[in-house]
Amino acid sequence: MFSINNILRENIKNLTPYSSARDEYQGEASVFLDANENAFGSPLEQQYNRYPDPLQADLKRRITDIKGVPPRNIFLGNGSDEAIDILFRAFCNPGADNVILVPPTYGMYQVSANINDVAVKNVPLTEEFQLNLEGIAEAIDKNTKLIFICSPNNPTGNSINRTDIETLLANFNGIVVVDEAYINFSRQKTFIQELTEYANLVVLQTLSKAWGLAGLRVGMAFASEEIIEVMNKVKPPYNINEASQQLALQALANVAQVNNWIKETLAQRDRLVLTLKNFDFVVDIYPSDANFILVKTTDANGIYNYLVKQGIIVRNRSKVELCEGCLRITVGTPEENNTLLQTLQDYK
Repeated sequence: MFSINNILRENIKNLTPYSSARDEYQGEASVFLDANENAFGSPLEQQYNRYPDPLQADLKRRITDIKGVPPRNIFLGNGSDEAIDILFRAFCNPGADNVILVPPTYGMYQVSANINDVAVKNVPLTEEFQLNLEGIAEAIDKNTKLIFICSPNNPTGNSINRTDIETLLANFNGIVVVDEAYINFSRQKTFIQELTEYANLVVLQTLSKAWGLAGLRVGMAFASEEIIEVMNKVKPPYNINEASQQLALQALANVAQVNNWIKETLAQRDRLVLTLKNFDFVVDIYPSDANFILVKTTDANGIYNYLVKQGIIVRNRSKVELCEGCLRITVGTPEENNTLLQTLQDYK
């Protein structure tokens, strides 16, 4: 049976979080002389002299309208990477605990583990890029605190079998992190709907992909109120700046525009797949639920270097486990995709 107290680090249980000036008053005010800000303003058209809301209340309310998740179950981070790092710092004792990764997968999980001195147990995906449940079960020990699953997966693009993830959630006494950075492009429904069923579930999403806000660095974590309280306790007081909060609010008013972009992305993804299959250097194109495709080729290094010389940058994943000979290609605009395909026609 999962209990947050069984996996939370003792020093975090006893941590008194930093109390910012904006945390210590309630209600409305017009004169702020509490935070040592510059009272005269900013040398900019927009005024940024005041510290931002440390818990991003307005932005969370808007996300609630879209996602149907109460603000108390939402954590906002400086990109999803901050949420990943906080999970390590809150639940994993350095030099003692371990996490399970299922490569090939998003590389930041490994980097965060290394930074936090947390051991990693790698249980590679199957040849079909699905979970090896038996291998994961064998890898779990009393010091295993987190399991990271990226679905749709990066770099393979496929969604992970939903019942397999549910099996882990039901049987693992630590936290299962389901990273849904690419969920907007997927046929699979989000695991956000399962938050009330599994106390050990954390779902990561982002505004960087379908929402087109990679430059603002706004990541989202959805979890039980207990887990969100821990994450808010550990995070820096003003982790989402005021400009990012305001611009994200403006963007979230344009749901129809984003939905149109998603439809166009999926249509362009299908077009890329159909056209690339005709090239004799393409061995396979793996099914994708993301805004990219993983293409197995006869000469990934050669094709990659050729494209670089033509000013076209794709991602060479040929050195990644189970991705030998593969290039990861992001779906671009119709014009960008035309340029890619026309350039590849001249590849010898």
